[in-house]
This record gives sequence, structure tokens and C-alpha cells, in this order.
Amino acid sequence: MRTLADDIAAHATRHPRRIALDTPDGTVTYRELDARITELAHLLRAHGVRPETVCAVAVEHGRDAVAALAAVLRCGAAFLTLDIGQPRDRLASFVRTAGARLLLTTRDRAPSLDLGVPVVHLDRPDRPEATQDLPFPPAEPHALAYVSHTSGSTGDPSPVLVEHHALDGYLRDTAHALGLGPDTVVLQTAPLGYDASLRDTFAPLLAGARLVLVERARLLRPAEFVRTVREHHVTALLSVTPSFLTHLTGQRDLPDPLAGVTLVASSGESLRPFLTAGGRRLVPGRLVNQYGPTECTMTTTRHSVPPAPDPADDIVGHPRAGTTIRVLDAGLVPVPDGTAGEVYIAGAGVARGYGALPARTADSFLPDPYGPPGSRMYRTGDLGRWTAQGLRYEGRGDRQVKIRGYRVDPAEIEGALLTHPEVTGAVVTPDTDGRGRVHLAAHVTGDIAATDAALRAHLARTLPPHLMPRRFHRHTALPTTRGGKADRGRLAAGSTA
Repeated sequence: MRTLADDIAAHATRHPRRIALDTPDGTVTYRELDARITELAHLLRAHGVRPETVCAVAVEHGRDAVAALAAVLRCGAAFLTLDIGQPRDRLASFVRTAGARLLLTTRDRAPSLDLGVPVVHLDRPDRPEATQDLPFPPAEPHALAYVSHTSGSTGDPSPVLVEHHALDGYLRDTAHALGLGPDTVVLQTAPLGYDASLRDTFAPLLAGARLVLVERARLLRPAEFVRTVREHHVTALLSVTPSFLTHLTGQRDLPDPLAGVTLVASSGESLRPFLTAGGRRLVPGRLVNQYGPTECTMTTTRHSVPPAPDPADDIVGHPRAGTTIRVLDAGLVPVPDGTAGEVYIAGAGVARGYGALPARTADSFLPDPYGPPGSRMYRTGDLGRWTAQGLRYEGRGDRQVKIRGYRVDPAEIEGALLTHPEVTGAVVTPDTDGRGRVHLAAHVTGDIAATDAALRAHLARTLPPHLMPRRFHRHTALPTTRGGKADRGRLAAGSTA
């Protein structure tokens, strides 16, 4: 089957001088990128890289990170991207559980990355016997393409195994659905080590677009982020979280931060608090709400958010081509439209399973009773309901809490807090008092002169008493995970400390 490396080669043939990458070290044309991919693919094959070989890639995001991942795919093999900012022991665990056989890195990085597997240096490589005269066979559709670990919020991170057909189909669908093309300029925002970075990186290159790569520090500071967008004439953001968008909305000294950006695709969290705070006005162009777990190749549904959305509805839309959403009850029976149930995903994006975890795989990847023989569906643990606009996301089954007998979704309270003019960020977590009673704690940011009583009075305009936080914790900034999502675990631990 064809891979994105073949598409990059085709762009290099048709438009050799077109800019593929805009990096801190300068621009890289499609011809230069293709040449580097080919060079590294021959190097990898000489080191024994074949289908089902997992190669861990640990480099700074730049030309060689992009080229190394594409070279692995050209070999028909699989990659594991590593976030080099993570602790070494954690990276070693990822390498071990993914079954990686090689580590692709640079000579300056290698001494600090003793991860227990042989190292291939991407810079100044020790070249084994030449393989340039041997053609690369087409990738096998059901061969492994990449390994991505789940976040680990409920235990040790688990390696998710995604095959070539799933990755390739997803990237092509994304490029088409989001309207990416040669005139698109995409800013890469997701860190390596997270599957969203694959969408950021490869959907634009598949479409012949320009990909902008900058130091990650520039993406974390709002003023630097806005300056980057304007300096590079960025037109599209494919992987921003609602937490970041909300933070950007609160920067009142940065008017029109997304001027010139015609597409913003958000994912990773509920978009409802951002919309409730009036954040839609921040995005001058198209805003797409994406939904889908790692286990189903990143994105399963998309929804183009209208200019004046109903903030009460967290609509994630309709399934992409080749995938199916099933909303089922506890007996795996479809629930009526408008009724909440658990979300199951079937079709082209469903992963092979979890590496070396047969029990967890069997518990999460079930036979699909409504699909063709042998098909499977993934149990997401998310709640949803069908509406006229598509699937409405109702939160995680394990995030909703009971307060005095009421089932509470913290996202509803977060959205109401963000409508207060002094609140720029809000996360609500459950807490337990000394008598074991569950209550809510609100974590807020902003230049907040309002007292706790004033914040409660603001919430009381729209929320019933059982949704009222007992405590308000003020923060200079809300902690986030490496992937940019609000770190609810740290906030909850801090509120009980």
C-alpha cells in the first residue's frame, strides 16, 4: 500500500522547490526532505528494520524527526515517538512495553538516553553495507505503523498498536476533510510522544502544505505563540486543546490572537467550557471540534462549530469515512436517539489492541455484534447521545460525580465560571471532607478581585445549589499535562493536601 513517504516523494518530483518545513535552522524543500527520508530509510534497512520492527525516535522536533518517522514508514516498519522532555525511566518503560528494537537519536542525545536498545545515530551515522540498489516493497496494510501509549490516568500507560492502513486512511481523510492544500501553513503544536503530533506533522505534508516547526517554549507563552502565528503567516492549527484556547481567550492584552488563521481544529477535552465563556469569537475562521481516542487512530468524529453555537451542547459531530459510532446500553443494545449511553467505535480506525496486554485488549476491544463477521469495536468509556447535529459528548463515565444524589458534570460548572469577567481559566474537581462527603472544588485563574461569595453569586444566576463549589482555589496558572490538557490529577491532589 501507499504511505505518506510516497506522497512526499511525489510532491518532491512535481514541486521540488516548494517549502515543506519551516524550522529554526531554516527552510527545507520537498526535494530536500524526500532525499533525507530516502537516505535514512536505506540506513534503517541496513540495520535490519523490516515490517513489525518498532523503532523508537528520540530527537528534537525538526527536519530529522520528520524524516526519521517517514523513513520508518517507507521501510514498512513502525515507530514509537518519544518526548525527550520526559524522565528517562519513563521513556525506558515506553521502549520496553512497545517492544522497540532500535533507538533513533543523535550523538549528543544518546549518552542521556540509555534505554536498553541498540542506537542508530541520525547525524554522522556509522553506515553499514549499502542498500541503495534495493527497492522498498509496498507497506503491508495490517503491519504495525506506530505505537502510542495511553495517558496513564488510570494506571501504567499502555502501548496502543496502530496498523498502516489505519494511519494512512486517517491522514488522507484528515487532509481532505480539513481542506489542507499547497497554500496551507500549519503550525505544529503537539509535542512528540503524543499521537496528535502525527496529525500535526503528516496531514499537512500529505497535502503538499508548509509545516512550521518552532521551539516548544514559544508555543507555551501566549504572546510568543501569537507572534509565531503572525511571523510565519500560519493559516491552520490542527491540534490545540480547549484548555489552551481558553487560556488564549483570557489574554486581554492580545487582541485578535488568531488573526489570519482560517482553521482551528481542537481536541483532547470537552469544548463546552470554552464555548460557554464566549470563546467562539476568538476563532475568526472555521472551528472544528474533533473527538476520538488513541485506540481508534486519533479522530473518529468532527463537528464544524457554527459562529453562534449553543454552549450547552458539546457536539462532536459525525463519524469520519469508514468508521462507525455506536451508542449502547450496559447490555450492548443501541439506545434511542436522544438517550445517553456508552460510546463504542467500530471500523477502519480501530487499533490492533494493547501490546502484550491480552486481558486488557479483550476487555476493551470487543466483537462487534452489528458489524461484519470478525469485526471489532472499541469501548471508549465515554458517554454520548445522538442529536440532529450528530453525537453529543456527555463526558467521561468516570469523571461525573454524585453530589447529594445528583449526577454532576464538572464541565458545566467550568463553563459557568468562565463567563465571569475576571476568570480566565477554570477546572472543577471532586473533593472529600473528613466525614467522607463528596463536594466540589473550583480552581480558577485570572486577576480575580471577586470574593468567594461573589463567585458563588455569579454561579447562582445559572446553576442550581448542588452544582456550587464549596471551595475556590486561586492559581497564577493551571497546571497542564505535556499534551496541553488541564492536569486535573495534580489539581485534585493539591486541593486535598
